[in-house]
Amino acid sequence: MRTFYIAMVLVVSGFVASAQSNPKEAKNDPEAKKVLDAVSSKFKTFSSVQAGFSYKVENATGKALSNKTGTILMKGTKYKVSFGGNEIFSDGKTVWNYDKSSNEVTISNLDASGSTITPQKLFTNFYDKDFLYMLNGEKKAGAKTLQEIEMTPTDKSKSFNKVYLLVDKSAKTIYSTRVLENGGNRYTYTVSTMKTNMPLADNVFSFNKSKYPGVEEVDLR
Repeated sequence: MRTFYIAMVLVVSGFVASAQSNPKEAKNDPEAKKVLDAVSSKFKTFSSVQAGFSYKVENATGKALSNKTGTILMKGTKYKVSFGGNEIFSDGKTVWNYDKSSNEVTISNLDASGSTITPQKLFTNFYDKDFLYMLNGEKKAGAKTLQEIEMTPTDKSKSFNKVYLLVDKSAKTIYSTRVLENGGNRYTYTVSTMKTNMPLADNVFSFNKSKYPGVEEVDLR
């Protein structure tokens, strides 16, 4: 679970909590909000998403500490993440975290309060409560035009101090998320491929014990 969710925790942990900002001090860039709102609205039109991604960790000097790739499948509240030997399944009610190295799966209930971090929240309106954001301008990545949005958490106790989103201007989808941790490490999540509205069977999002011979179950429900 840690191998994938460390980036998600850094980016999204404060997004779904209660806001701690002072409304009088919040001065968000309206142009940045237009971009973020468009991304959220576009994502909500998809019946399903299949995305490939890369995940890079660097230290403060820019030295690469880790490079990995993975895939995400999403359908409604259901998701499956495959990443670095781990597989994370959720059927919208239960979460299974499978660790290939130990052949162990941890089973837990999905938090009904809505505070659980899920891949879906990375693509929707996670930004409204706990961040100040501004549009920094545009960059090029091959033929793509990317809009960079700088986000600063209003809660200074967070373990990170900046998040940089690159948004594909034409597709209105997130291209990458870069997180600057207080300790100096940098985490970059980049979407390499994305297919939408593809048929995905519901059983894809549940852990099938019969496919993992000898797996040890740790049931926390």
